[in-house]
Amino acid sequence: MVVSYCKLYLRANWVHSLKEKRMITKSIIGKVKSHYNVSISEVENQDAHKSIVIGFSVCGSDALLTNKIVQEVIDYIEQSTDAYIEDIEMDTIKV
Repeated sequence: MVVSYCKLYLRANWVHSLKEKRMITKSIIGKVKSHYNVSISEVENQDAHKSIVIGFSVCGSDALLTNKIVQEVIDYIEQSTDAYIEDIEMDTIKV
């Protein structure tokens, strides 16, 4: 079994409240869940209103396939939100 995972750091400078940030974060997570079979959630900086950190993972039998799905999710998030990507941490492990 192979697990590929990613931690995506996003910046939303126009956000002025945690309520506004939650709406954006829930929208991103909902859109990704409806298009891809990944486990996804907000994982850090939950009290910082301009910073969004989303983690997601994919498991499968082939590292090339799981890495491809991770990259597709990153591209999808980048296209579906006005927040910009500050950093990406990703890795693949064989279990």
